[in-house]
Amino acid sequence: MNGKKSIFVVTVLALLAVPALARIKLVALPERAATVIRLDNPNATLIEEERVLTLQKGLNKVDFSWKAVSIDEDSIRLTVLDHPDQVNLLNVSYPPNEAALVWEISSSGDYAETVRISYLLRNIDRLVTYKAVADKEETKLDLRSYLILRNFSGEDFDKARVLLDYGEAFEQGIDHEETKQLLFLKAPEVPVTKVWTWDVRRVPRQHWDPSKVEGENVGIPVSYRIVNNKESKLGEFALWGGKARLFQDDGHDSTIFLGEDNTAMVPVGEKTELYIGDSRDIVVTQKQMRDQQINLRKNNEGKIVLYDTDEILTAKIENFKDKPAVLTMIQQIPGQWDMEDCNMEYKRKDAYTLEFEISLPARTADGPASKELTMHYHRRNVR
Repeated sequence: MNGKKSIFVVTVLALLAVPALARIKLVALPERAATVIRLDNPNATLIEEERVLTLQKGLNKVDFSWKAVSIDEDSIRLTVLDHPDQVNLLNVSYPPNEAALVWEISSSGDYAETVRISYLLRNIDRLVTYKAVADKEETKLDLRSYLILRNFSGEDFDKARVLLDYGEAFEQGIDHEETKQLLFLKAPEVPVTKVWTWDVRRVPRQHWDPSKVEGENVGIPVSYRIVNNKESKLGEFALWGGKARLFQDDGHDSTIFLGEDNTAMVPVGEKTELYIGDSRDIVVTQKQMRDQQINLRKNNEGKIVLYDTDEILTAKIENFKDKPAVLTMIQQIPGQWDMEDCNMEYKRKDAYTLEFEISLPARTADGPASKELTMHYHRRNVR
């Protein structure tokens, strides 16, 4: 590498009929023909650089050394590109107490040989951030993804091809101790669904009836749902996790800041939900209508040691909005259970968790639109 603050040096020493020589400190460095910075893995940065080595027929020693650069020396690899059948890497040695190695290469002729040197470089990393601007009707987003590249590796890159595993590659130089932000993805019309989420795991039982709660916020979390698929004009690759800032067009040539959230990686075909705040436009009132012990099992002393339960739970959902809405409701039934009857479809997220997707019409002049969920189930072998 041709760094300003650090030094990589590569020298080729041809050994013909020359007696054994001491290790030679190198003074010349072949220029990079090309450099690639690969950021596919969030935990390690792979550098690939091509250089042209002047090889002579016979045995050559290539000395590769670095100073004050955060290389993982076990990851360094040399690949011969031009004459792989005539040029062979014989062995690698590491001089003691030096940040260096020596490749011993056999060449069948005199060649200006292009080789690829690859290695993992520490302290050069990336962050992915998103900016999403919803239209006034909240039906689509202008979604942009930015790469923040930070270089504290000890090495300057005058020019390199930077690759993430999505978006277009770009040519960019970055010096040691420099940070750059680059636009990686533009998706101007991504369909979005505004989703309200009521999760029983996060709602204390005393908040099941909001009308009886005073002085506390019992709003329902609201998110924008994005699906990473072709129908959403995405879906070509997974979206890396990162911080997302969300805005909305106010209809007057300006935007309103809605909030920010962190998203995990979104594989192709999967969805992510970006939180924008709480809302009181939808109200959920949940009640336990029955909780009865059945099938009692007693020990020799007549004490109940095991039983089943017969339970009925209802949840009334009211939409006070002038527009239709979608509520995601998460219910949880601990232990072993059997559903006796349920009036709405659900997905089982795991052994205990049920997810309902409830579409609500807009309110009318007569009042809020409402639906009611009823679950009748048995829990087994309760202690």
